[in-house]
Amino acid sequence: MSCPRIAVIGAGQIGRTHIALIQASTECRLSAIADPSEAGQQLAAECRVPWFPSLEALLAAKAADAVILATPNPLHVPEALLCIEAGIPALIEKPVAHSVAEGERLLARAKTASVALLVGHHRMHSPIMAQARAAIDAGWLGELVAVSGSALFYKPESYFSTAPWRARPGGGPVLINMIHEIGNLRYLCGEITAVQAMVSHARRGHGVEDTVTISLAFTSGALGSFLLSDTAASGRSWEQTARENPDYASYADEDCYHIAGTIGSLSVPTLRLKRYPNPEQRSWWLPMESSVLEPEHTDPLQAQLTHFCRVIRGEAEPLVSVHDGLQNLRVTEAIGEAARSGCRIIRANLSA
Repeated sequence: MSCPRIAVIGAGQIGRTHIALIQASTECRLSAIADPSEAGQQLAAECRVPWFPSLEALLAAKAADAVILATPNPLHVPEALLCIEAGIPALIEKPVAHSVAEGERLLARAKTASVALLVGHHRMHSPIMAQARAAIDAGWLGELVAVSGSALFYKPESYFSTAPWRARPGGGPVLINMIHEIGNLRYLCGEITAVQAMVSHARRGHGVEDTVTISLAFTSGALGSFLLSDTAASGRSWEQTARENPDYASYADEDCYHIAGTIGSLSVPTLRLKRYPNPEQRSWWLPMESSVLEPEHTDPLQAQLTHFCRVIRGEAEPLVSVHDGLQNLRVTEAIGEAARSGCRIIRANLSA
């Protein structure tokens, strides 16, 4: 299958992004669009591909070798299950499910199936993330001690007025944004075993948080802190520092993660590295050597599509599995629970 036929399910913003990427790719071709709306039907006509009102209809017509599920969150699990039954590989947009219980239902079925499922945490396909992980795995930082992170940005009022649900329970930056950060932190620092959180809605006054401070514990013994806000006039978020998405203003002098070990430390995404040249002589009175790993700036969504094509052809295993997607969701839900209860959430399955 040198050029797999990929259908996109869902013609919303992220679905249209996937469609454009497929159309620009030489490794696959757009075979169909499934979306019940008139806009979806019109988009299929513009793309000159068959339109289907549902995934079921598309699968019945055998119109694709693989699909991208870019539908609302509650549909991810039932649609992924349909793909498993049809033997069709799927890229499931994040979150993998709208609840941990639903995610566990999908994971149980995926374990018994031979169908490849890739979860769309696209930052895992960033070369910057790969470079940072390689530096950590090479032992350049020594044993991990601490990580500090931030996702500080300002969402305009139109973001909420055009979609009022974002200002009510079910919205908010913990559920909408934090799951991306959890994926990054797990990839770089390992599994998370416990969380604590404090929230505020003092600036916007919405029914959900606008600012959160989070404490994290990792299986390695490292500890982490994270600041999250959608009302902060700051450039310290992944989108504004990684320079991978031109839709966002970016700041080359900012970082959003700082990872410190017993020998050195790494700032991400600038990949500025500081470490003691002689691990046997470490002291705050002694200077560390400074270097930069020269980050690569490419589109992780495009890289994700290339990887998905390899998964479809059987040349690679999914980089982000259903298990990974579920782990990210588990930790995100635990942060929400910690914020509501004011308690430290410790669960064995956070690091399952």
